Amino acid sequence: MDDDDDDDIPQLSSHALAALQEFYLEQQQREGMKTSQGFNQYSIGSIEEDWQLSQFWYSDDTASCLAKEAVVAAGKGGRIACISAPSVYQKLKEQDGKDFSVCILEYDRRFSVYGEEFIFYDYNHPLNLPENLLPHSFDIVIADPPYLSEECLQKTAETIKYLTKGKILLCTGAIMEEQAAKHLGVKICKFIPKHSRNLANEFRCYVNYASGLD
Repeated sequence: MDDDDDDDIPQLSSHALAALQEFYLEQQQREGMKTSQGFNQYSIGSIEEDWQLSQFWYSDDTASCLAKEAVVAAGKGGRIACISAPSVYQKLKEQDGKDFSVCILEYDRRFSVYGEEFIFYDYNHPLNLPENLLPHSFDIVIADPPYLSEECLQKTAETIKYLTKGKILLCTGAIMEEQAAKHLGVKICKFIPKHSRNLANEFRCYVNYASGLD
């Protein structure tokens, strides 16, 4: 075997190698947090983002703001549905004095750790829902369609309209404003949601009721 064969193996640049080492170190630290006492299973980041599923978690401040808005909009004893918005669900579950109920509709089965509140959801089959999810049974539906395409928005909109009694809080790209109005009758808010990692696309919130996000 020729000793020069190693020369053919692609080498990472020092910058890429440092970035990779930093990523693995972050992961190890997070794993350490998970095994330490006092770990909160509902904290944002307790389940890692899966970029292949187009998952990008909100910043803690944004998730808190959206969760508070949902609680106010739902009212006392209200029911809240989170469609493809797990970080809002997690923030809702962190709140004390839970005078509301919440469920999470999500494609990623890792969120099944949350038990009966987890409902497997594939936007390609928008009305393929459990029988116990009755039509118009949620006071507010919060949704963050995984892809910035009209097809994804339109199909997710079918689910939203099926579940909500009326109120809708949609989070999606600014470029989807026209389609959001067309399919859900929602208008853009002044509040600008942030993600834990900066995204290339500008994100906005849209509602169809008088919210606290303006």
